[in-house]
Amino acid sequence: MTMNEFFQQLLNGLAVGGIYALVALGYTMVYGVLKLINFAHGDLFTMGAYFGFTLLVGCGLAGVLPPWMSIIAAMAVAMFLVAILGVILERAAYRPLRKANRLAAVVSALGASIMLQNAIMLIYGAKFYVYPEELRPSLVLDIFGVQTPIMRVIVIGVSTLLMVILYLFIHKTRMGTAIRAVAIDQGASRLMGINVDRVISLVFFLGAGLGGVAGVMVGMYYGQIDFTMGWNYGLKAFTAAILGGIGNIPGAMLGGLLLGVIEALGSAYLSMAWKDAIAFLVLILILIIRPTGLLGERVADKL
Repeated sequence: MTMNEFFQQLLNGLAVGGIYALVALGYTMVYGVLKLINFAHGDLFTMGAYFGFTLLVGCGLAGVLPPWMSIIAAMAVAMFLVAILGVILERAAYRPLRKANRLAAVVSALGASIMLQNAIMLIYGAKFYVYPEELRPSLVLDIFGVQTPIMRVIVIGVSTLLMVILYLFIHKTRMGTAIRAVAIDQGASRLMGINVDRVISLVFFLGAGLGGVAGVMVGMYYGQIDFTMGWNYGLKAFTAAILGGIGNIPGAMLGGLLLGVIEALGSAYLSMAWKDAIAFLVLILILIIRPTGLLGERVADKL
């Protein structure tokens, strides 16, 4: 493999890793405040992909606005709709079980995942859907001598922007401070006047919204979507969250990017069939060497 091909695979890995990171943030934020793995999060990501397709094709958004404006509008609307769905999911499936044992919440999460996946299948059918070709720009950029599709650059740019905005929101705003406080101690947060229920709903709103944007970007990047895609991407994002340190927001970002790069380089240097095996092998080695992940699990100063 030439150096040019190496950098192409590196950029491809960063693009895919950015998508993994956005989905992983939903897992890690929910775990940070509830100590719960939201197994339905991958299906919320799938809902984002289908909402984007419906807006662009079913609602004719692609024919009304210029391509770049229709993409932005689809991302924004899908993000909001999936975020609302995430809040509804929290209130219906998780809040009633908050004082129950942890196994009950896990079963509820798995049930919610199955329900969402089957709802998508019943509404849209068990077939692949293709995003409009004209909305996927074919322009190729020359970046330091590396020929890179502009869609790859867009995915990297949007993912990075959203991750930076989330990080600043968590660390620089009053509401972000409340989220970190609830993640540390819910009881003490209530005593300080923080509305814990509202904060938890906000966490689901933000995490699901990021997953919705990631779903639209997958449709734009690969061109096609299906109702089972949430399982694969959800598993990869969960792996990324563990790789970086579950409950640790910078860790989820790092884990997602690293996982994407490992997959891309593994596919290029070895075989496409081995990319998943290589990614999970690296995860196993990391957990053997450092069980808490690269940046460690969430502690008081890390969320």
